Amino acid sequence: MLGLVSNFSLVFILVTLLFLKLIGIDVSIIIFKVVSVIALIPVIIASFKSLKNKTVSVDFLAAVALIFAYIAGEWYSAAFINLMLASARIFEIWTERRSENLVKSLLKFRPEKVKIKNGDQIEIKDIKDIKVNDIMIIAAGERIAVDAIVISGQASVDESTLTGESEPVVKKTGNHIFSSTLNTSGSILAKAEKVAEESTLAKIISLVEKSSLKKSKTVRMVDAFSQWYIVATLAGAIVLYIISKDVNFVLAILLVVCADDIAVSIPLAFTVAVSKGAQNGILIKSSDVLERISKINVFITDKTGTLTFAKPRVTQVITFGNFKRQKFLKLLSAAESSSTHPLSRPILEFTEKEGIVTPPVSEFSETAGEGMEVMFDNEKIIAGKLDFIERKGIKIAKDEQVQADKLSRSGYSLVTLGVDGKLVGFVVFEDEPKSYIKNVIKRTKELGANLWIMLTGDNASVAQKIADFCGIDIFEANLKPDEKVRFVEKYKEKNKNKVVAMVGDGVNDAAALAIADVSFAMGAVGSDVAINAADVALMTDNLERIPEAMILGQKTRAIVYQNFAIWGITNIIGLSLVAVGVFEPTGAATYNFLTDFIPIFNALRMSRA
Repeated sequence: MLGLVSNFSLVFILVTLLFLKLIGIDVSIIIFKVVSVIALIPVIIASFKSLKNKTVSVDFLAAVALIFAYIAGEWYSAAFINLMLASARIFEIWTERRSENLVKSLLKFRPEKVKIKNGDQIEIKDIKDIKVNDIMIIAAGERIAVDAIVISGQASVDESTLTGESEPVVKKTGNHIFSSTLNTSGSILAKAEKVAEESTLAKIISLVEKSSLKKSKTVRMVDAFSQWYIVATLAGAIVLYIISKDVNFVLAILLVVCADDIAVSIPLAFTVAVSKGAQNGILIKSSDVLERISKINVFITDKTGTLTFAKPRVTQVITFGNFKRQKFLKLLSAAESSSTHPLSRPILEFTEKEGIVTPPVSEFSETAGEGMEVMFDNEKIIAGKLDFIERKGIKIAKDEQVQADKLSRSGYSLVTLGVDGKLVGFVVFEDEPKSYIKNVIKRTKELGANLWIMLTGDNASVAQKIADFCGIDIFEANLKPDEKVRFVEKYKEKNKNKVVAMVGDGVNDAAALAIADVSFAMGAVGSDVAINAADVALMTDNLERIPEAMILGQKTRAIVYQNFAIWGITNIIGLSLVAVGVFEPTGAATYNFLTDFIPIFNALRMSRA
């Protein structure tokens, strides 16, 4: 705060002095001298600090220009140089405060006091004192303090602070609620699950803070360029002075090129863009990631839960021979009860609705992505894909194979069940694709992506059906989880010149996400794994955020290029005007001061992206 106040004070004094001079009011040159010498102190200090760190900063170049101005007696020019430097320091401080302000804006959505139900008593606790399993009372109009699960009541919750989605979400018993979101109507009791630094809001704040510390490739390039530019400028100034012996001419040259607008405006553009993304439910982990997003050529995506709703429903139950339906469902639920496969949950939900009580099993063995083997009542039960149970010795009759093939070709998924060496039946599933996916893929292609590849463990017919509906270019079916990882590895190896993005849920796809150049994890609200796994965490399951992220990245890149062009053009114009004698040192200083603001204001346009 002290640095900001002192720089604002300096700017105010310098602007006042220069304005009085401009309108013809005589200001003692002594005042200009005193102010200019005082203003030189922070420049000298900054120069020594950079030299101590074995770098050459623009402050060093400015110090040289100021010394030249003092030698030449150009006190008005010196005032303009100091005005420029003080303004640049203000913008630098302001840039750092952008990230801090975003964090503060998130923190304001966190209530300080919370009502806790303790038996029949209600007590008020500070948010820092809330513990896991505390029962919170959340009335309409109150913000939710920590991540929790609803145990009683119903409410409409506005999650826009985390997801960017303005539509309230109905929360009932068993639903999860998240820190900083707003209960717009209804009243609920909720049991605290993630408190303090483990809450979703705390995770987001941590990511935003870390993202501001990571420099992009472009920013690193600007830093390196600035080093060479400053050294070259100093060398050029010395050569010019040796040739011309004209201090005023050399000073005018230095005043035109002595600027750090690029060093301020480029990081500013990235900072504003990352902040903008966070406000819209797109958590970009660094400016380097934002830069890669703008260049994506290929998208690789999982199917279940990414392109579909991940809510497969049982459409048919088919049994063979005299095998009873109820017994079939009982044995199937027993086999699926310990599985982690996405189809296990809908099977168990379906059997529960059918009144089946899932029995315990004595042995369980699962082959990821294929099926499982269990022992129940001394019977060996095998469930999973048809080819899996066949490899395990289950005999499949010709008519059973024909029926299974017909359903598979129609785009349905099957989970089969074999008991004591025979196929006894299967359940038929359908998973509905998201209706907006086709438009998402179309938009990404308009933004530069030319290929979408879908990876799935389902059969080729199911994959073809989803691919046709969504507009997927290529698909790979019947893949196990480890085969998906190997596919991404091999594709990247063969296409090193392409920027490959991977889209998934961040849980089942964590390994594949880690390999991609850019990784998007969906539905990150409440999921630590999803937030940590990907370069970009989308706070909802809405893939429409992906083209939004691409637009954000491309607009940032465009502004960076524009700022480089602005810097080059303004320098060429300024040097030309010095060369033809239009600019004396004072004119060069004024020109430099005014043109410095152009790339900075251009970078600020990102806040309206």
